[in-house]
Amino acid sequence: MSGVEETFRKFATYGDTAASGNDMTGKNFSKMCKECGVMDGKAVTSTDVDIVFNKVKTKGARTITFAQFQQAMKELCGQRFKGKAPEEALQAVYGLLEGKEPANVGVTKATKAGAVERLTDTSKYTGSHKERFDESGKGKGLAGREELTDNSGYVGAYKGAGTYDKTH
Repeated sequence: MSGVEETFRKFATYGDTAASGNDMTGKNFSKMCKECGVMDGKAVTSTDVDIVFNKVKTKGARTITFAQFQQAMKELCGQRFKGKAPEEALQAVYGLLEGKEPANVGVTKATKAGAVERLTDTSKYTGSHKERFDESGKGKGLAGREELTDNSGYVGAYKGAGTYDKTH
C-alpha cells in the first residue's frame, strides 16, 4: 500500500511547488488515472474519472485526501476490471499505480534551430547593434549600451577622424 501512497503524493505535488502532497486536485487525479492506465478510454473514460472525483470529494472542497482517493479507486476498479471480484479488481488497479510518477511529455524545450540560430548570431549584427559585442561575440554589457559621443569631427560619430588627406 505504501507504493500507492507514494504515487499519490508524487501526483498530488505535480505542477504545484507549494503543495504538501496530502491533497490532490481533480486535474492531477485525472492525469494520474490517464498515465497509470486506470483510464483506458473504453471501460473508464475521462468523464467517469471526473464523476467519481466529484462524488468522493467533500462538498465545497477542490481536493481529495488519500482516504477519499482510496474510495475513488474502489469505485473505478469495478468499471475498469469487470468480471473480477471487488478485492481482486482493487489490487489490479493498485498494481497499475504502484511505482509510477508524473511524466513530462510534451514539455517545451528551448531550441536553437532555424531562425533562432540566425537571429542570435552576433557576427551578423549591423549598425549600432554590432557595437554592443566584441570580436568573439561576447556582449560588452553596459559599455556596449552607452552612447559615447565623439564631437571632435564635423559629422557626429565619424570614425575616420584625422584620415582626410591634407593635400586636397
